[in-house]
Amino acid sequence: MPPNDLIPFPYQDGARRMAEAIRGINDVIVASHVNLDGDAVGSLAAAGHILHLLGKKFMLYSGTGLPQSFSFLSLPDIVHTSLERPPLLPRSALLLDCNEPHRLGQELAARMSGLAGVNIDHHPGRGMGSRANWIFPRAAATAQLMAYVAACLGLPLSGGVADAVAVGIITDTGGFRHGNTDADALQLMVHLTKNGCNIFRLRELLENTWTLGRMRLWAKLMSSARLERDNTVAFCRVMSDDLLEHQCAKEDVEGFVEHLRRLRGVKVAALLLEDSRQTCKFSLRSAEGSDVLAAASALGGGGHVNAAGGTLRLAPGRAESVLLDAVCKQLDRENQPALSRADALPAGE
Repeated sequence: MPPNDLIPFPYQDGARRMAEAIRGINDVIVASHVNLDGDAVGSLAAAGHILHLLGKKFMLYSGTGLPQSFSFLSLPDIVHTSLERPPLLPRSALLLDCNEPHRLGQELAARMSGLAGVNIDHHPGRGMGSRANWIFPRAAATAQLMAYVAACLGLPLSGGVADAVAVGIITDTGGFRHGNTDADALQLMVHLTKNGCNIFRLRELLENTWTLGRMRLWAKLMSSARLERDNTVAFCRVMSDDLLEHQCAKEDVEGFVEHLRRLRGVKVAALLLEDSRQTCKFSLRSAEGSDVLAAASALGGGGHVNAAGGTLRLAPGRAESVLLDAVCKQLDRENQPALSRADALPAGE
């Protein structure tokens, strides 16, 4: 299939620019944000397969490593967790699903000034690539953008590339339930399926990974969840002791905030995860019409209108108060009726 038949028109210029940029780099470190999620893993794996097919020298990197829940995915190389003894001396960087240096992790962020950076992401932002940037929030996932780049490079969307792209789209659309599930993303999934990608198998591999400890952890979290702001905000706090009690890792909490959103009447679901005694991670999800990106941005985080998150360098008790305050203030702003023209004009005009 010619690229123009696969790539929707709004994506074509960016995909061509990124294809040219990737052709021009070598000795590439491929990285995403710390604490890899499904789209980060999918775009990382897709990029690795693309570089391998192009005959490029590269290494995959994540300071926090590959989550166990994605170990089934075919990778063209291991994911390195340190840059102390890299398998190559990086001269370039392909940065995915992230456009803020600090989210790369301290080790890589400190070395970016000497690298030719290519940045591809679907989160709002300016981009941090010194060579080329493609920041396209309309896309359902960064993995979707990598698929279009592969097509522009004349590479088939099959095998490991297809599985990686599909995992990114499946996870970042919440299994095709989120508002970012548009016709372009679905059309790409149709193409992947026609070329041998088994969506059912991938969903099974993504979902059939729970331990008994994770199930019991979720049971405890469900019993401790509560409603705020006249039952329009669902909140749950996860402490390090909760993870230890059930022999769980932080990745075992992934997806729980989505379940909070299922409570009737809830506009925003908020999850707070203790990362250390003075640091907490937060995740926000919202129904259509409620902007959690605005709330997250006010706290130094980022993401999308209906799915956002960030870090609070506060102890859990204080972090909980600050997070709920930001969420409630944003909902209050959204509920304020717009001023009529008569009300907005000064008297006598």
